[in-house]
Amino acid sequence: MNRFPHRKFLLAAVCAAFLGSAFAAPDAKIAALAAKEKPALLDTLKELVSIESGSRDLDGLEKISDLIAAKFKALGGEVELIDPSADAYRMEDTPEKIGRVVRATFKGTGKKKILLIAHMDTVYTVGMINRQPFRIDGDKAYGLGIADDKQGVAVITHIVSMLQAMKFKEYGTLTVLINGDEEISSPGARSLITRMGGEHDAVLSFEGASIKEDKLSLATAGIASVTLNVTGKASHAGSAPELGVNALYELSHQILQMRDLSDPATGLKMNWTISKSGTNRNVIPASATAAADVRVLKVSDYDRIEQQVNERVKKQLIPEAKVELKFERRRPPLESSEASVAMARHAQKIYRDELGLPLGADDKAAGGGTDAAFAALKTKAPVVERFGLQGFGAHSADAEYVLVNSIEPRLYLGTRMVMDLARGK
Repeated sequence: MNRFPHRKFLLAAVCAAFLGSAFAAPDAKIAALAAKEKPALLDTLKELVSIESGSRDLDGLEKISDLIAAKFKALGGEVELIDPSADAYRMEDTPEKIGRVVRATFKGTGKKKILLIAHMDTVYTVGMINRQPFRIDGDKAYGLGIADDKQGVAVITHIVSMLQAMKFKEYGTLTVLINGDEEISSPGARSLITRMGGEHDAVLSFEGASIKEDKLSLATAGIASVTLNVTGKASHAGSAPELGVNALYELSHQILQMRDLSDPATGLKMNWTISKSGTNRNVIPASATAAADVRVLKVSDYDRIEQQVNERVKKQLIPEAKVELKFERRRPPLESSEASVAMARHAQKIYRDELGLPLGADDKAAGGGTDAAFAALKTKAPVVERFGLQGFGAHSADAEYVLVNSIEPRLYLGTRMVMDLARGK
């Protein structure tokens, strides 16, 4: 990787002089500001990473949301700290109290409404920061949650800083939304993200890109879960097994009869991943549970798979057993649209023509779920994911990092995108 990405800007300018309209020079002012903001962004990353903010760590989430709110308030935004707990979508693992959402609003002189989203929570538990504190090693900046998704928070912060430095206000409204429950399927923030997605003309989501392939995402998988709870009757496994109702037998039957519901042709996947039964070797198990992971590429596939599992579960091996099934739609898929493709193509053109850098973008579903899918759920406006820094090691305990040399290009791209969207380009 090039350790001096600003040289790309200079190279682009030189090439433009020879190639004319075939290759556009980068905007010198934006490029200079991106270079200036780079060390400040690294400082912001250090601040964010130094606060532990697991999705269930309310103290940590309060501290980091206060920090983020203060930064956007200092940039002139109208800032709200929203507690989404009361209206949360309740799943089996949803905590009673959910971390706050930071919403910052910047009013402009134009008409277009642009939404920038990221999340501040991580998968890590309190104390794990000691295993991987923030540090910079060559072109890599390390830290827990730095790639997923504290870099996204930092990039948005400094894009807004660059726009303010240029006194750019040609948008109607520029809204920033940072939530604290993404890693637990956004039970609190999902309705707000969906509503705001429908109220804006474009949504840019700042999850990180891969180090292997710098690429925007136009589609991601939706995530659901199936939980089976079987209640039987305990009895002595040696002297009176016939007096029991074997919950494990019934659970095994249910799992086997639902083992073939994946559909490779449509990208639908259902796989049983967890099971548990019984208390002792010599006791007929009175209870058994299992869970399956479900992935879909289209919202409509949820209806199909939910109907199938509800039909299959009616066919019991042991009529005396009580079988309960729960199907939870944890995240919708992000589905590609013509508007999203057009916005991604515009981003690619900026990256290629002005920075001389490749940027992938296609509608092949990548990775797990994303808050961008909630933003796209009830809108025809463009929604594109992975405007964040290139990184690696998300959800790992000691190998999570972002590439420092991706900072300037991403700041440049994000700023240019906001400006062009505001101007209706």
